[in-house]
Amino acid sequence: MELKNQPSLDISEDLLEAIRSFPITREVEHCGVRIAVAPFDIYVDCPQCGARVKVRSFSAHGEIEDVFDAVFEWMNQPSAQEVARRRQMPSRRTGDPAPDDAQGAETRRATGTRPPANPELP
Repeated sequence: MELKNQPSLDISEDLLEAIRSFPITREVEHCGVRIAVAPFDIYVDCPQCGARVKVRSFSAHGEIEDVFDAVFEWMNQPSAQEVARRRQMPSRRTGDPAPDDAQGAETRRATGTRPPANPELP
């Protein structure tokens, strides 16, 4: 079976690993105070001085946050969240391990394979 509209992209293992290990929070320092910030926040208010501090850069160079922004934009489409939710569930029919199953993920990495397509997806 040939997939239509499948973009031909070179996606490096480094990018995939950066996504897998992306932190849930990050720390910034302002006025000598460390502040825990959500990784996608653009600004944070300093609790010490009250200043609004820009914590995410926007530049001509792509950043890992840009990849997440594109995924978030995709997920805002009608039905996209349901498609993503179903992908996160293990398939009982194929016996495919859940995406976060370390052994299944390691096997796929070693063999260069991807989990089978879910026939229930639109």
